[in-house]
Amino acid sequence: MEGPRQKPGWLRVKAPSGETWKKVDRVLTRHALHTVCHEAACPNRAECWGMGTATFMILGDLCTRFCRFCGVAASRQGRPVRPEEGREIALAVQELALDYVVLTSVDRDDLPDRGAEHFASCITAIRKTNPSVKIEVLIPDYYGDELNRIAAAAPDVVAHNVETVRSLQHIRDGRASFDKSLRTLEEARELLHTLGRGKTKTSILLGLGEQPGEVLSAMEELRRAGTDMLVLGQYLRPSRAQIPVVEYIPPEQFAFYAEEGRNRGFSPVVAAPLARTSYHAREAEKHA
Repeated sequence: MEGPRQKPGWLRVKAPSGETWKKVDRVLTRHALHTVCHEAACPNRAECWGMGTATFMILGDLCTRFCRFCGVAASRQGRPVRPEEGREIALAVQELALDYVVLTSVDRDDLPDRGAEHFASCITAIRKTNPSVKIEVLIPDYYGDELNRIAAAAPDVVAHNVETVRSLQHIRDGRASFDKSLRTLEEARELLHTLGRGKTKTSILLGLGEQPGEVLSAMEELRRAGTDMLVLGQYLRPSRAQIPVVEYIPPEQFAFYAEEGRNRGFSPVVAAPLARTSYHAREAEKHA
């Protein structure tokens, strides 16, 4: 079913501009780095790059999962892993004088450990060059030894997205599910608790056909799994290759969900039409 054709005014974004934007672009190009900002066509790229921040995407730019809502290019086989990627990101972090770094990845089901060791080595490389930086990671549905490797690298925030409510999980690749994501978040919370540091975080996209009661039920399950931080944002169709938007959620409904999330114990709750997992991540973590 084709969704609404006209975007409402609250979804307008500024075009990229400014010297800081250009500097971020130059640094990323020089170090041959990918960002989820670009690969997933994030609507906040102009704002975030204009503030000198970006979300680094490791393990290549080809995802081995074929989620129906995602704008990242997909293939059954990813690109060769770059052993020097962590060092290049660390240098970029230094050049941009970042004090908060967000690191994410494509899914790499074609690798024996699904890329977990490379993920951990990138965290270690960033911290070696930038010892005072805080690091947030947005990871695939790792568990067991995969997740142990991530936790051992001591990130400050471990995020993993459930993406949508239970009834709409079919928009994700068949290898993903709400229960698998809950397992990742629950195991991450237990590991971080053992280490005595770090918080967990997840994100839900709205406007895919979910009902308000389903969103509230998802919140309940996420809190039972020990998830600390919650992000709610509007799904925006990256191109005609992805599923259409069913509904544009008005700002007042986001405000309602934010209040409900806070009442359930999430801290913080970032709920806005253009919010994404890493949107204003540094500010959100400071107020958690």
